[in-house]
Amino acid sequence: MAQHNDLGKKGEEVAVAHLRRNGYEIIDTNWVCDKYEIDIIARNEEFIIFTEVKTRSSDYWENPEDAVSKGKIRRIVEAADFYLRENDIDQPARFDIIAVMWDGRKFEIDHIDDAFMAPVN
Repeated sequence: MAQHNDLGKKGEEVAVAHLRRNGYEIIDTNWVCDKYEIDIIARNEEFIIFTEVKTRSSDYWENPEDAVSKGKIRRIVEAADFYLRENDIDQPARFDIIAVMWDGRKFEIDHIDDAFMAPVN
């Protein structure tokens, strides 16, 4: 596996641990169905949370959270809608981004709650 894939996998593990430490229930990780994919699906008392994880070893080009484009947001929202309908879940959804930075010694986490809203057509 390529080194960047290893870093991305480790970043997702760090993000899951962060969510658990903060009282979130992890429902699924790396959920994939047809053309849809979501990094982490979690729940708290109020929301079902669809989380995009971006891991980087450098912010030279951009911050990890800046890599979530409008197109990616649209795909995440479509995936979340599909997931909620397929699982008959009637709970408000929230979309978070967890940016994970690796400095060569330790991971730093920036958890952005309610990072974006579902776009209106």
